[in-house]
Amino acid sequence: MKKTILALTLSLVAGVASAGCVGSGSLQTCTDNSGNSYTVNRIGNTTFTNGYNSNTGSTWDQTSTTIGNTTFHNGRAADGDSWSGTSTRIGGTTFNSGIDSDGNPYSSTCNSYGCN
Repeated sequence: MKKTILALTLSLVAGVASAGCVGSGSLQTCTDNSGNSYTVNRIGNTTFTNGYNSNTGSTWDQTSTTIGNTTFHNGRAADGDSWSGTSTRIGGTTFNSGIDSDGNPYSSTCNSYGCN
């Protein structure tokens, strides 16, 4: 489950437009159909995301900085534990790796057919 936090968070940042959002392209507050809320602040090549889970009352955050074709992610899961990882895009494939909030390494490769 912890491994999916990064993938879900990345999807959130990339797909924030699917939620009901107010604000500009650089600063948005969004609420999804479940009542969860997210604040996304984009400054240059860095995105700061803070989330709130309406069902549990928990919060989480993530900072992502892109340099070239690689994005460096750091965050704090809802349980307060930290995690970090990188996503490198080469052509139509993205290679993800890092350490989840339980201290376990993870990796995946994603393309238009899905992730493995």
